[in-house]
Amino acid sequence: MERSVIDLSKYRFDCCCEALEDAKIMYEACRYKNALNRAYYSIFHGIRAVNALDGFDSSKHSGVIAYFNQNYVKKGFFSKEASKLIKLAAEKRESADYLDFFVASKEEAAAQIQRAEAFKEWIEEYLRSRQVL
Repeated sequence: MERSVIDLSKYRFDCCCEALEDAKIMYEACRYKNALNRAYYSIFHGIRAVNALDGFDSSKHSGVIAYFNQNYVKKGFFSKEASKLIKLAAEKRESADYLDFFVASKEEAAAQIQRAEAFKEWIEEYLRSRQVL
């Protein structure tokens, strides 16, 4: 694997970890909508870290997610649970970001952070297996 591909994957995984830490900070500050957002972006950056290994990226979130599901979930590198987790996290983020008068609960934010934690662990395990980390 080319060094530049590995570096990009590592960078995106670092972004995944940073966004997860940001989600926790937002949660502790009772900024639950922002916690939903940052936890989703942790997942999204994790997906992009894996997709980078194939040299794939897209300007649309749907493209990034579809590629990951097609090439990594469908082929068994990640469980179907990962796909469900991504979908739920995206729905929560979209509600938090775009719905007027949306109020995120503490429980929703905590669940989103737990999803992001699990996803980060799956991504980290995969990247280690590919000798990226």
